[in-house]
Amino acid sequence: MNYRKLGNTELNVSTICLGTMTWGEQNTQNEGFEQMDYALDQGVNFWDTAELYAVPPKKETFGHTEIIMGNWFQKTKKRDKVILATKVAGPSREYLRGGGYNYGIEKMTEALNDSLKRLQTDYIDLYQLHWPERNTNMFGKLGYEHKDKGDWNKFEDVLGNLQKFVKEGKIREVGLSNETPWGVSKYLELAKEKNLPRMMSIQNPYSLLNRTYEIGLAEVSIRDQIGLLAYSPLASGYLSGKYRNEKYPKGSRMERDWEFWKYRYNTPNLKNAVDEYYKISEKHNLDMSQMSLKFCELQHFMTSVIIGATTMEQLKTNIESVNVNLSDEIIKEINEIQKIFPNPCP
Repeated sequence: MNYRKLGNTELNVSTICLGTMTWGEQNTQNEGFEQMDYALDQGVNFWDTAELYAVPPKKETFGHTEIIMGNWFQKTKKRDKVILATKVAGPSREYLRGGGYNYGIEKMTEALNDSLKRLQTDYIDLYQLHWPERNTNMFGKLGYEHKDKGDWNKFEDVLGNLQKFVKEGKIREVGLSNETPWGVSKYLELAKEKNLPRMMSIQNPYSLLNRTYEIGLAEVSIRDQIGLLAYSPLASGYLSGKYRNEKYPKGSRMERDWEFWKYRYNTPNLKNAVDEYYKISEKHNLDMSQMSLKFCELQHFMTSVIIGATTMEQLKTNIESVNVNLSDEIIKEINEIQKIFPNPCP
């Protein structure tokens, strides 16, 4: 396994991060336990979850993923072997603390304490803001329209809340998710000016089908030591090749929940791009998933690549990607496809 520093901290996190959002929906607790056992044995010490999970989010499964992880920690007594990341939800559904903004002190305190209880731990290594409260582009939305009522919790206040949690020993480091270059820069600026907790990571989408992170945030990541935690590096399975020819295997994410995912993947050039990347993997005798994941890991702005497997076979294949070698020729061919079909699934 390979390791990198989380931001400018002394935490060494594996460049493969164990994603968990299917546990409690597509995966049972026992399957989650098996994944955690195997991942830790392979040196994957960085695990990511969220209070909102399992996904697709709904009242019946809210918090279930954290519960499964907490039960594993209780059973194995290996909490100290894991660098644990979770997230507090942004403006959300009615069933989540009544809906509305969540980054005020009362709701954040409730969210953190509930996560600690479900996870059966007394501290979180990395506590992340799942998505912005303000109106901005995220989750693939294009065409920015500035509509801002200004009633969201101000960044300085949010950082003050996080500082309180750090002082209480409940969290160690803080991070962002689904954030923009403006948002990241403002958080970093305020932290420096006001001596408040510094954001150490940005959890945003990144894959061969969505390299929009490179446009603005990549430079911020490198210059300010706030690396990317890439989610959806296989584009929800499209970059494994299993959905080629519009085949959706029974039980797969697209077969089960197409209505939830279609806004990201029902795009004109998706099929063409996937076919071209598949040809590259075939030409060089590479597993398509491993090629796609390794490309992500190689990026200089990358801290860790979050994988999400529903079977042990997928998990083993994904973790093994750290041992794959991508030649300059392969990288060049991948970049040529990006020029022809740029970011088909932003």
